[in-house]
Amino acid sequence: MQQVNNYIDSVFNGQDAVLEDVLSSIRENGMQSISVSPSSGKLLTVLVAIAGAKNVLEIGALGGYSGICLARGFGSEGKLTSLELEESYAELAAANLAKAGFGGQTAYLTGPALASLEKLIADQRRFDFFFIDADKENYENYLDRCIRLAEPGAVIVADNVLAGGSVANPAALPKRYTETMKKFNEAVARHPQLESVLVPTGDGLTVSRVKEK
Repeated sequence: MQQVNNYIDSVFNGQDAVLEDVLSSIRENGMQSISVSPSSGKLLTVLVAIAGAKNVLEIGALGGYSGICLARGFGSEGKLTSLELEESYAELAAANLAKAGFGGQTAYLTGPALASLEKLIADQRRFDFFFIDADKENYENYLDRCIRLAEPGAVIVADNVLAGGSVANPAALPKRYTETMKKFNEAVARHPQLESVLVPTGDGLTVSRVKEK
C-alpha cells in the first residue's frame, strides 16, 4: 500500500512550496504530522473543482494543509468553513490559508465539532462539499450532521477510512480506530441517502454523493 502511494505521489505531485511550508509550520508548533497525503490533497482539489462546490465545510483543520487543498478547488469564488477543536490549531491554519491567498475566504469555528455542527444546523446553513478528518469515534455523528447540512447532490469525503490497511488486511497492525472505521465504512456503503465509493489513496477516502430527494 505504501509503495503504491509513494508511486502515485511521485508521478502526480511535484514540489509544492506552499504545502511544504504548512508541513514545516506543523512540525515547528509541535503538532502531530497527520495531514492528508499529497495525493489525497490533490484529490480533494480535483473533487471540489469537478463538483463546482462553492461552500465547503471541513471538520478538522490541523495546520491548514487540507484547507488549502480544498480552497484550491474553488479558487477565488468559494468559501471554506473549518471546524477545529483547538484554538491554536485554528490560528495556525488561518495564518497558512492567508499566506496561500485564501485569507478572506475562510472562517474558523473552534470548540467541539458536534456543537459547531448543531449551531450551523440551527442557523440553516447549507454546504455543497464536506471533508471529515477529525476524531474517528464521531465519524458517524459527523456524517449524520453533514447530510442534514447538505445541498442536494453535495459531496462528502472522509479520510483515514483504511486505518493503515487494517480494515481489510488481518495481518496489518491494527489501529485503535480500526473497528470504528470498519463500522463507518459499512454505514456509508449502506446509507440510503448516499452513493459512495472508497478510494484507496493515502490512508483511504470514502467519497459520497448525497442523493437528491
